[in-house]
Amino acid sequence: MALNLDDKKAVVAEVSAQVASASTIVVAEYRGITVGDLTKLRANARQQGVYLRVLKNTLARRAVENTAFADLAEQMTGPLIYGISTDPVAAAKVLNDFSKGNDKLILKAGSYDGKVMDKAGVQALASIPSRDELLAKLLGVMQAPVSGFARVLAAVAEKKQAEAA
Repeated sequence: MALNLDDKKAVVAEVSAQVASASTIVVAEYRGITVGDLTKLRANARQQGVYLRVLKNTLARRAVENTAFADLAEQMTGPLIYGISTDPVAAAKVLNDFSKGNDKLILKAGSYDGKVMDKAGVQALASIPSRDELLAKLLGVMQAPVSGFARVLAAVAEKKQAEAA
């Protein structure tokens, strides 16, 4: 179904709003993916906070022009699905993980911090732990000395009680 001019402007405005707050955009070819698999991908993306959309490339190019992602426009050819996220790793991770289990989804390119990445760059970005994972690890490291100190105090208290009895 063709979009009229007003619909196209609305789509560009919606995607531009997502791009304005994005850290990362990842594009992948989705030729041959079944509807069921695409539904699973969208559900996973939604769960991870990734805006996932199949767009006409001309509309996507308009949405990214005059932004840090403008250089990515050269990679926008063929049937593409766009993953846009505020988390620098989330879009790359969602699409990369899905492509491992489904050979019909082919990572094509991405853009992070104003730099265009090829497939290998997107895969490298996907291998980095997410912000939440890093915060959890940091919290674990910070709690380790406190919990160790608490165990020592508990052992000393038990020893005192055993001596008193």
